[in-house]
Amino acid sequence: MAKTLQDLHLADLHARAAELGVPGYRLLRRDQLVAEITERDGDAVAVEEEPESRQSKRSGRERRAKPERERLEDAETEEVVGVLEVTSQRYGFLRFSGLASKEDDVYVSASQIRRCELRSGDEVGGPARAPRRGERHRALVHVDRVNGGEPSTEERPAFEDLTPVLPKRRVAIGEPSDVLARAVDLLTPLALGQRVLIKAAPRSGRTTLLRSLAGAVAGQEGLEMIVLLIDERPEEATAWDAELPGCEVVSATADLPPSDQVRVAELATERARRLAESGKDTVLIVDSLSRLAVASASATGSSQASDVALVKTLFGSGRELGEEDTGSLTVIATVVEGAEDDGAAERAVVTTESSLITLDPELAAAGVFPALRVAETRLSNEDELREPDELAAIRRLRSLLADLDPAGAANLLRERIDSSATNAELLTDL
Repeated sequence: MAKTLQDLHLADLHARAAELGVPGYRLLRRDQLVAEITERDGDAVAVEEEPESRQSKRSGRERRAKPERERLEDAETEEVVGVLEVTSQRYGFLRFSGLASKEDDVYVSASQIRRCELRSGDEVGGPARAPRRGERHRALVHVDRVNGGEPSTEERPAFEDLTPVLPKRRVAIGEPSDVLARAVDLLTPLALGQRVLIKAAPRSGRTTLLRSLAGAVAGQEGLEMIVLLIDERPEEATAWDAELPGCEVVSATADLPPSDQVRVAELATERARRLAESGKDTVLIVDSLSRLAVASASATGSSQASDVALVKTLFGSGRELGEEDTGSLTVIATVVEGAEDDGAAERAVVTTESSLITLDPELAAAGVFPALRVAETRLSNEDELREPDELAAIRRLRSLLADLDPAGAANLLRERIDSSATNAELLTDL
């Protein structure tokens, strides 16, 4: 009598996996092992000794039944599209809204990942079947789409191997009524491929600034945006979703274990990298690097208060890519004064930013808006982002502001913005 794979003893499954060349099969759980064997030999069953005549009769019946079985399996599949997370064992799961681990995730076998050269962060589509006995998750039957196109038949470029170049493509931000966005656009204009660091203290207005920038970016044609929230309150994620409908908000909320917070952050980073590799101009907004450093230390069991390796990888991913058919990755991230990382995240990245914006909690408490420390904003490669006339005018403006204390500089900046319809008009009048 024939047994199904799920009925086999683990030792028999190992033997079958060894015959089929399943890599690392001894490290796989039973359901993963069954899925790998099924992927390589879909009709595999374990057969007890039978007389040859009975085996031949059974084989004939199975051959006749196979088309019907295939039709049944086809009818029971569901088309899915999700973001792939590859595990250390080389199999993976498709994650859906928010990238968090959930019960309806779809298992992707190591052989599918290897055959299609899939990477963490790829958007993968195809039919998924229901879990079989002994399996916890649905399984992907085959890969139909990768990042919106056919699976690549050529070697894919790796993000790390692509050539970074100076950001030159400026992003227009700042509606006439948005004082904060206009102030940022005056002092530190946004360009594709930048690494924008926002230094902030609690209650200094960083969430307001991030949402202002996100709202401006979300309105730009051709830009993809991911918002990553680390160790935030669940209601904050809800507020971001309401503020930016249609944008990808990835939230590693405070109720998640640190290891899950780190995993979500890693996957969001990889997703942004895959988008840039595939030619998309992508903006990754992160709040905050300080909390990510603390979560990383907790997840790895470090004796230090923070672990900045992932912080450096994430923030350092911001770049304009010089190769044809590639895009850019702009990272806008906060570090928070007084956080549990004791400033480690800021120290890890503060010399690598393209643009620095500093918020002042004392100005915010005094009702001064925008609560920017004008003297502590800076921008790299400014002469490539501004026309000569604009560059000369902004230098005149900075000269006016430099002679004032923080509150006076912020108030004068506000007055100039309020008295002009656009930043171009403001600079022309200087």
